[in-house]
Amino acid sequence: MDGVPRVPEQRRPDSAAESAGLRFGLLGPVRAWRGEDPLATGSPQQRALLAALLLREGRTATAAELIDALWGEEPPSQALAALRTYASRLRKVLDAGVLVSESGGYAIRGARSLDLTDAQDLAAEADKARAAGDLCHAREVLRRALALWDGEALAGVPGPYAETQRVRLEEWRLQLLESRLDMDLEQGCHAEAVSELTALTAAHPLRERLRELLMLALYRSGRQAEALAVYADTRRLLADELGVDPRPDLRELQQRILRADPALAKPSAPQPEPVVARPRPAQLPATVPDFTGRAGFVRELGEILASAEGRVMAVSALAGIGGVGKTTLAVHVAHQARAAFPDGQLYVDLQGAGPQAAEPETVLGSFLRALGTADSAIPDSLEERAALYRSVLDGRRVLVLLDNARDAAQVRPLLPGTEGCAALVTSRVRMLDLAGAHLVDLDVMSPDEALALFTRIVGEERVVSEREAALDVVAACGFLPLAIRIAASRLAARRTWTVSVLAAKLADERRRLDELQAGDLAVKATFELGYGQLEPAQARAFRLLGLADGPDISLPAAAAVLDLPLEETEDLLESLVDTSLLESAAPGRYRFHDLVRLYARACAERDEWPPREREAALSRLLDFYLATAAGVYATERPGDRLVDHLERTEYPGLAFTDPTAARDWLYAEANCLLATARLSAASPATLGRAIDLLWAALDLSESGANSREYETTAQALLSAAREVGVARVEARALMTLAHAHVDGGRFGEADEEAAQVIRLAQAADDLLPVCWAQNARGIIALYQNRNADGEEHLSQAIQHFRTLGDRPGEASALCNLSRIHLATGRTQSAVALAQQGMEIYDAMGNSMRGANGRYALGMALTRTGRLDAATARLTEALDVFRESRQRLWEGMTLFRLAEVDLAADRSAQAATTAELALTVLRGIGGEWRRGNVLTVLGHALTGIGQTGRAQACWRESLRIYEELGSPEAASVRDLLNTAQAA
Repeated sequence: MDGVPRVPEQRRPDSAAESAGLRFGLLGPVRAWRGEDPLATGSPQQRALLAALLLREGRTATAAELIDALWGEEPPSQALAALRTYASRLRKVLDAGVLVSESGGYAIRGARSLDLTDAQDLAAEADKARAAGDLCHAREVLRRALALWDGEALAGVPGPYAETQRVRLEEWRLQLLESRLDMDLEQGCHAEAVSELTALTAAHPLRERLRELLMLALYRSGRQAEALAVYADTRRLLADELGVDPRPDLRELQQRILRADPALAKPSAPQPEPVVARPRPAQLPATVPDFTGRAGFVRELGEILASAEGRVMAVSALAGIGGVGKTTLAVHVAHQARAAFPDGQLYVDLQGAGPQAAEPETVLGSFLRALGTADSAIPDSLEERAALYRSVLDGRRVLVLLDNARDAAQVRPLLPGTEGCAALVTSRVRMLDLAGAHLVDLDVMSPDEALALFTRIVGEERVVSEREAALDVVAACGFLPLAIRIAASRLAARRTWTVSVLAAKLADERRRLDELQAGDLAVKATFELGYGQLEPAQARAFRLLGLADGPDISLPAAAAVLDLPLEETEDLLESLVDTSLLESAAPGRYRFHDLVRLYARACAERDEWPPREREAALSRLLDFYLATAAGVYATERPGDRLVDHLERTEYPGLAFTDPTAARDWLYAEANCLLATARLSAASPATLGRAIDLLWAALDLSESGANSREYETTAQALLSAAREVGVARVEARALMTLAHAHVDGGRFGEADEEAAQVIRLAQAADDLLPVCWAQNARGIIALYQNRNADGEEHLSQAIQHFRTLGDRPGEASALCNLSRIHLATGRTQSAVALAQQGMEIYDAMGNSMRGANGRYALGMALTRTGRLDAATARLTEALDVFRESRQRLWEGMTLFRLAEVDLAADRSAQAATTAELALTVLRGIGGEWRRGNVLTVLGHALTGIGQTGRAQACWRESLRIYEELGSPEAASVRDLLNTAQAA
C-alpha cells in the first residue's frame, strides 16, 4: 500500500528480543508485552520515544532526530537529559540488547513481533491473493489486518513525528478498508456493505472513494434512486466545502448508473484457468472430446500422480455414484499425466459393478503381455504373476488405470510396487482398506459445469436462446454427467425438439428415469447394477429412505424411518455410502442424489410390499419430527401450553435440556421437517399431525432463512385440509398460514384467515387457535391503524388465554395491548402493560418471548423519553433474537434502536443501525415494515447532511405505502414536500 511506513529490518531480529518473547503494538496505544504479560512503557514522552524507534525500521536515530520527533521546534532546555532518562528506563523494561546506543543515538533491534509489521505482511498477502483471483482469501486476510487496529494508532503519543505517522497510518487503514469493501462488492456482498459504508461516509464525508463504493453497493441492492442521490449529495458537499467537482471516476459511475450499464449489475468473477489436455497414444481409452469442468479434481489428481517420481508408488482411488463420471475423469487425468510416465500406460475395466468381475490373475496376464512378457514366461498362480508384474515394472515409470473396481482385494495384486509408478482406481465403493491410497469422493457437477457440458453436446446456438430451459434440464438430471450426456444426446439427435420440450419431458419425476436413456446408455440401468448387489437389509434401507423428502436426512430420522436402533441404522447407512448409493452429507447426515432417490422410490413401489410398510415408515418419520419439534418448543418456551394441544405421537423424538442444542436441531432440520410436513399432507391419516408439526415449528416462519418455505408448506397443508373438510384441521392450518402472512407483512390476508380460524375453531371446540387468532387480529389492527378493533381483539385474547391457564399467551397479548395504548397516547399504561407481560415471561424462564416483552417495553420507554432505559431493554432483546436466529425480530429491534438514536440526536448511529435493519430484513417482514425502516433512515440521513439520499428513501417508502394503501403515506408525503421546498 502506497505511503505506508515499512519496517523490513525487523523481520530478522537479533536473538535478544526473540528469546525475551517481546511483542510491540503501535496500531492503538503504544504497548509492549513479554509473552502474555504487559510491560510498563512509561510516560507519554517515553512511549513517544519507543514509537519513534520502532518506526525507524531498526535503524539508528540520532539524539537530534529523536528530540525533534518528541518536541518539535521548541524542545525543553534539558531535552537531551530527558531523552537519555527515557532511554534508560526503556532499556530496563525491555532487557539489555534490545534498545542499543550507537553513535550518540539509539535503535531497537529485534522487534520481531510488531502489529504494524503483521498488518503489512497481511496486506501484501492480500494483494497477492487478489492478483491471483482468490478474492475470498484476500478478503479474509484484509479482515485480519484491519482487526489489528485497536483504536487510533499511536493513541495518546505526543510530538510532531507521532502526529505525522498517525495521519499516515489512518490513511493506510482507510485504504485497506476500501480495498476490502471493494472485494466485498466484487463477491456480491453489496447489501451487507451498505450499512458499513453509510457509517463510513458519515465519518469521512469528503472521501470520494467511499462515496463511490456506497453508490455501487446501493445500485446493486436495487436502490438506484439512493445511489444517484449519493452523487448529488457528494457534488453539493464538495462544492460547499472545497469548491471542487467530484472526481472523474465518481462522475463516470453516475453516468453508468443513469444508463443502467449491465456491467454494473453483477460483480465480476475470476475466470478459472483452462484445463489443458495433452493426449498421447497408449493403452488408455480416448478421452471424451467434450470433457468439461472438474478443474479442481484434475489439478488434485495430477499433483498426486506427479509426485510418483521418487516415491514407491502413488495411488488415487476415485469413488462415486454410477454415472458421476469417474471413468471419464480418470481417463482425462491419465492422458494429462502421460508425459510423467514415458514407459507406458496400462488400462483395464475390472467390471466390478457387474455380476462377473474380472479376475486379478487374468488382468495380470494381460498386463504382462502388454509389457513385453512372452506367454510362455507368464506363470499360472496369482501370487507368481503379481511378483513378476512388479519385477517387470522395476525401473520403469508406468501409469496403471484400474477402472470400475469391485473392492480393494481385487485391486491389490494389480498395484505396481516400484518407485516412479502410479495407479488410478475408480470404483463405486470407497476403498478405505486400500493402504496408502489418496481417496477422492467424486460428486456431481456444479450448475455451470453441467450447463457447459450440455451446451457442448447440443450446440451453443440451440441453448443460448433457451438458457433457463437448459438450466431446468441439467437440474432435472441432478447435474449427473451421465444423465446430462444422455439428455443432450437425445436433443442433439432430434432437430425438431426445442430445449423446452426436453425440459417438459424431464419435469415429470415419475417418468424422468425412463426419459434418461439413449441407445445402450441408461441411468436406471447404471443404478440397477449397484442395487442388485445389496444385501436384503441394505436394499430395504435404500428403498425406505428414498421415500423421505428433504435435501438430506439425519441419523435419528433415518432410524425412525427404518424402525431400527441408531447403531444398526448407522452401520446400514455407512455401508450404503461405501457403495456410493448414498452420500455422507456431514457427520450424522446422509443424502441421495436426486436421480438415485427417484430410483429408490421406484424400487420401494415395486419391491416394498405390502404398501402399508411404506406408509408406516413415513408415519414414524412424521412422529419423530413432531415429537422433537414439540420438545424444542417446550424447551424454549417454559410454561407455554401449545404442546399440550398437539396430536399425540407413537414414535418418540429427541429430548433436549439445553435451549441452544434444541434450537440448533430445529434450524438444522428445517428443510427436512417442512418437506416431511408437505409429504404428509397427501394422507388424511397424517394431515393433522403435519399441521401440528408446522405449528410447533413456527419459529421457522420468523427466521428469515425458512420463511418462504414455511409459508409454502402452510398453504399446501391448508389446501389439503379444505379437501378433507374437518373444521379442527382446517382451523389449525389457517392459523399457521395467518402467522406466516403476519410475518410477511400481508396483514389483510392474515386478518381474514384469523377471522376464519375463530369461526372454525369455536365450532370444533378448539380454544387455543381462537386465542392465537384473537391475538393476531389485535396486532394486525394496530398495524392497520384500527386501534379500537385491536383493543377489543386483544382483550378477548387475554381472557381466553387466562381461561386456558396459558400465561405466556396472556403475556403476549398484554405486550400487544401495550402497543395499542402507545398508539393512542396512553404512554404510562403502555409502559405498565409491557412491564407486566415481560415479568410474566421472566417468571416462567421464557427468555425468547421475554425478548418480545423487552421489545414492547423499549418502544414504550422511547415514547416517554427514557432513552437510556429504552436502549438497554432493546439491546437485551436484540441479543436474544440474534441468539435465537429470529431474523424478523432482530431486524425490527434494530429499527426500534434506530428510532431511539434519532430521539437522542445520534443521526450517524441511527443511519448505521437503520441500514443494518434493512440488511437483516432483506426478503422477510414485508414491504410495510421496509417502508417504516426507510422512513427512519431518511430522517437519519438528513441529520448527517445526505439530504438527496434521504429524499430517495422517502420516495421509496411513499411508493410502498401508496401501493399498500397505508395511512403512513400522508406523513411521508409531507416530509418530501417540506424537504423539496427547503
